[in-house]
Amino acid sequence: MKHLSLYALMVVVAAGISLPCEALEFTAERLSRSGQEVHHARIFYRDHMWRLEYNEPGAVSATIVRADRNQVWHLIPSIHHFRTESYGSDYALHLTIRLDNETSREFIGTQTLDGHPTTLYEVIATGPGGQQETYYQWVATDMNFPLKLVKKDGDWMVEYRDVKLGRLADSFFQLPHRYVPMEP
Repeated sequence: MKHLSLYALMVVVAAGISLPCEALEFTAERLSRSGQEVHHARIFYRDHMWRLEYNEPGAVSATIVRADRNQVWHLIPSIHHFRTESYGSDYALHLTIRLDNETSREFIGTQTLDGHPTTLYEVIATGPGGQQETYYQWVATDMNFPLKLVKKDGDWMVEYRDVKLGRLADSFFQLPHRYVPMEP
């Protein structure tokens, strides 16, 4: 059944039919940068829920985001504790091809990124304050997936590498056994 579902997805993508990225399940390396801060994480994604395992110096940590439950769990594996927060737009991922408040999209060219053929676009969207913001977006044509999004001024970016489509275990999106809440 798993192979049949993956085959059906490949047929749909090959036919050029757009699927929302929310319908996908995948794992990938996620690189994000905002200003001078750079973050590396392994992401496990399924409809409205994802897990980020951070690959950074210092304490190992993970975050499970359950937009479907309006919850975020920050895990601290070294002490088997977790902290709960409400889901907010700060946790939202940029996995749709069409950006929020997009006003224009211009084809720039084609490139290969992380082994995938991509279409590069210049995208203009209206920012939170009403100002126009310009981005470059690389969309993998073999997966119908936005591999990279960069703000034109270079101040912000997110990139997905080593993307693997496939079914993920439910346990990635649940609190681990024997974890206890942190004291407030």
